Amino acid sequence: MPAPDPSSLPLTLLQEVFGYSAFRGEQAAIVEHVCAGGDALVLMPTGGGKSLCYQVPAIARHRRGQGVAIVVSPLIALMHDQVGALEEAGVHAAFLNSSLSSEEAQQVERELMSGRLTLLYAAPERITTPRFLAQLTHLHEKGLLSLFAIDEAHCVSQWGHDFRSEYLALSTLHERFPEVPRIALTATADDVTRADIIERLALQDARIFVSSFDRPNIRYAIVEKEKPREQLLRFIQDEHEDEAGIVYCQSRKKVEETATWLESEGIRALPYHAGLDAELRMRHQDRFLREEGLVMVATIAFGMGIDKPDVRFVAHLDLPKNIEAYYQETGRAGRDGLPAEAWMAYGLADVVNQRRMIDESPAGEEFKKIQRGKLDALLALAEATDCRRVRLLAYFDETYRGADGRPLQHCGHCDNCLNPPATWDGTEAARKLLSCIYRFHQNGGQRFGAGHLIDVLRGKMSDKVAQYGHQHLSTWGIGADLSEAQWRGVLRQLVALGHVFAEGEYSTLALAESARSVLRGEVSIRLRVATQAPKRGKVSRSGARAGQVGKGAPVDLDAAALARFEQLKAWRAEVAREHGLPAYVIFQNVTLAEMARQLPQTLTELGQISGVGAKKLEAYGREILRVLDVS
Repeated sequence: MPAPDPSSLPLTLLQEVFGYSAFRGEQAAIVEHVCAGGDALVLMPTGGGKSLCYQVPAIARHRRGQGVAIVVSPLIALMHDQVGALEEAGVHAAFLNSSLSSEEAQQVERELMSGRLTLLYAAPERITTPRFLAQLTHLHEKGLLSLFAIDEAHCVSQWGHDFRSEYLALSTLHERFPEVPRIALTATADDVTRADIIERLALQDARIFVSSFDRPNIRYAIVEKEKPREQLLRFIQDEHEDEAGIVYCQSRKKVEETATWLESEGIRALPYHAGLDAELRMRHQDRFLREEGLVMVATIAFGMGIDKPDVRFVAHLDLPKNIEAYYQETGRAGRDGLPAEAWMAYGLADVVNQRRMIDESPAGEEFKKIQRGKLDALLALAEATDCRRVRLLAYFDETYRGADGRPLQHCGHCDNCLNPPATWDGTEAARKLLSCIYRFHQNGGQRFGAGHLIDVLRGKMSDKVAQYGHQHLSTWGIGADLSEAQWRGVLRQLVALGHVFAEGEYSTLALAESARSVLRGEVSIRLRVATQAPKRGKVSRSGARAGQVGKGAPVDLDAAALARFEQLKAWRAEVAREHGLPAYVIFQNVTLAEMARQLPQTLTELGQISGVGAKKLEAYGREILRVLDVS
């Protein structure tokens, strides 16, 4: 069999190794550029196929005798999954990390130095050790160092949402091996973070590829907090029963309490945070990856590099730090391209806490200023009455467009588009609230929190009101026409708009400079009416909800195809157990569903299904036809 034309080698590899008929979006241009030896910075959403952008060039360059690709990866779990998937596809790959014994690590190093490996995954702190750099130098001298892939590249930036100091040392790769191409990849980076990545990794001459940040399969929803745990439970029970999901909380204590509470309510849930014993943490992560229908309740310590494709929802019980963090975390839902949901409950305390963390941090004023701006952008998204998706994409300098390329102002698939919120003229209410805070300051120069402020506005007598004589203020009772919940909504939105800020341990309230223009009537304030997201109908056990996924099965499968799909999943589970891998590494649900739908009659027909590469066809083809009962 003649060798393939080098110009078509990447596409040939995509088809033979990974079982995909064509590259998506920017993938083809990125692969061609890196295969030719160019440096690249790739910004591509989670689930957009970033790993193929370096795996295909690594395989192509290795086949051309150019050696091994070194992949910088921050997490052990990601290394294990990626290597397992590559080996399943017939690509010789390995990782070096603390999970290996000394004998196993030595064997990997022997494979590395022999040039037999196609890809090696390692953490940045290992790659920059003198010993490892010496090994890389030896490989380079023999012409066996093909490329460097730096995954999660935003970790190098102090402006990014997950800065890791060990990434800073990666600049040595360019200094020591300037001829070796480098590809840096991230799912999120605004202009400031992007510039920092380029500067710190010396990628000034790299070609920048920016894919669309739109994840059309994800529905975004943000609700006002009332009883957040009960709201979360209703959300899971009504829409994602028996489906895998991630729930993010800010504190370790809240993670454990939420996981325990969900368990008590019949939801299979596990906690994950940095304070847990390392072995228990790894066991929980492993269960989440390998079992179906588990909910992981976690701090942001969980998730980077998690390749589980069938996460059907990501929920936030606390406000993230900024839009990049929100986007990265929500992007862990629906990596398989099937419908998924990003849900967040958000309240006044979230705004106050995030602002206080910035103000009380030991960082310099420039850093704080940028972080406040990033938080303000997230608050604007949370309080928005227009399309969430349009706003989210605009943050990343992208215009939302329809299939015909025309700019659109509505996606038709977020909560605000599906159920447009009502708004009201809150100018007078805002002036009353700001005036009350001003009167507090005039009357003894003291500051008070939200509860006392609302009591005074509504004319509610309390011990504190009597203690300070605030029933005699001119603002006493001027807001009796609004409920306590309504006033909390007004205050939350004024804090989000920057007209009010909270300080100190007790979150006492003060006026910002911008409040003057509101008090003088120079600025009008429109506020959203507090609403609870309507129920969209409970998911049946079979998952039969229009346009949604139930336990990984697309609803367009008829009864016979659904039965075949379940048989294929059972077969896949056995194979995964035998190989010690998550089931999705063998085949993803979308591939099994296509097999069940098309019912291929021969190995040739089976090989035409997306996700079935040559190695998997050889290893599993006849078994799959047997399961499908094709004689």
